[in-house]
Amino acid sequence: MAGEIEDDPQTSLLAERNVVYSDDIIGKKGTKWSAVAHIITGVIGAGVLSLAWSIAQLGWIAGPLAILFCAAVTLFATSILCDCYKSPDSALGPTINHSLLEAARFYFGKKWTWVCGLLQYVSFYGTGIAYIITSATSMREIQRSNCYHKEGANADCHTGKNIFMLIFGIIQIVTSQIPDFHNMTWLSVVAALMSFCYSFIGLALGFSKVIDNRRIKGSIVGVPAKNAAQKIWLVFQALGDIAFAYPYSIILLEIQDTLKSPPPENQTMKKASISAIVITTFFYICCSGFGYAAFGNDTPGNLLTGFYEPFWLVDFANACIVLHLVGGYQVYSQPVFAFVEKKLTQKFPENKFLNKFYAIKLPVLPAFQLNFFRLCFRTFYVISTTAIAMAFPYFNQVLGILGALNFWPMTIYFPVEMYIVQRKIGAWTKKWLLLEGFSMICLIVSVVGLIGSIEGIISAKLAKV
Repeated sequence: MAGEIEDDPQTSLLAERNVVYSDDIIGKKGTKWSAVAHIITGVIGAGVLSLAWSIAQLGWIAGPLAILFCAAVTLFATSILCDCYKSPDSALGPTINHSLLEAARFYFGKKWTWVCGLLQYVSFYGTGIAYIITSATSMREIQRSNCYHKEGANADCHTGKNIFMLIFGIIQIVTSQIPDFHNMTWLSVVAALMSFCYSFIGLALGFSKVIDNRRIKGSIVGVPAKNAAQKIWLVFQALGDIAFAYPYSIILLEIQDTLKSPPPENQTMKKASISAIVITTFFYICCSGFGYAAFGNDTPGNLLTGFYEPFWLVDFANACIVLHLVGGYQVYSQPVFAFVEKKLTQKFPENKFLNKFYAIKLPVLPAFQLNFFRLCFRTFYVISTTAIAMAFPYFNQVLGILGALNFWPMTIYFPVEMYIVQRKIGAWTKKWLLLEGFSMICLIVSVVGLIGSIEGIISAKLAKV
């Protein structure tokens, strides 16, 4: 790809932006730990709940190895992507790429910007859909666990998810009015704390169930299937689910753009990435391992749907998931909001509907600026993701598709190609061959994950007909 890019897009974009480093960092207050909070909010979400099921499909050896593989791949890819935040020098700039889309434009020119943008915003949008499905599942489990506790294990406590999706959608309509990424650190901190809570609870419940069972369930080859073809589909889908568990590369540069300097942002972001990946991988291995050990072949698609006692603890864990995903949804939606609103206000600077703000002061709450376009656009965005989630409420399959679509192009391909351009790595050199070989291996993982997850959705749809 490096040979196909436009002639020296960096030079023209430098002149177009005329970025002054000292002016660009004004107002940035982010630290390593605020970045860790943003990353954990984006990473430990819907993905952690499906990992026990994924381990169950792959077995005791391949399952944990697949998680470690995705963690290592993500850590390497994010490390080289951190260096692409500033150009041409990764620490001094002077040009700053505030998002993955800006970085793609700088390194590849306008020709490839729309490709990166399409993939990125489809991924953002799809993650919002997945978070709605996950939150609805958790809210339904609160209702079911209370029902079983009151009525007994044989009671009919099954309810649909649609009402809970609507409730979550209404909550997101309100929180979507947070102006931008720089104003939601508090929400990310709360969400990150919630993720730790339900991860610890899931780990503890799995461990206690293993003790109660007095044996470790599961096998080397995983859950048996009716035939070899079905086993292959399930393994592919499990790989897609694991890939979804590390999705934050697409928002890395937005997070890095919140960091103060000195030290250089790429150094702080690399440290934050290492801390966040180590923390999340520890929880992933523990939660998925104890979940599979507790349930064996009966491991549920969403780990916390397998426990009903102690009901109050299960309720609390599911409530933590919902609170976390309120913030997680915004982490992946704010870049979309910022992109659309920035483009339209630049194109129509005199339009009052787009550009005029009204000061609103409500009792108790602090004053905020109301913009009618922001209110309408963000409300429609939330409604559309909620409607699609209601149409395709398939937890594991949706996560698998999103993980596969995001893993190679956004987590691997663009960071690798940007790094090659920035470091001027020549084609067919040893380093170039290693990077491109690494990219192709990850492409294969993405393709098989996508195939398995699409087959899973088709089978689920046909089964309901």
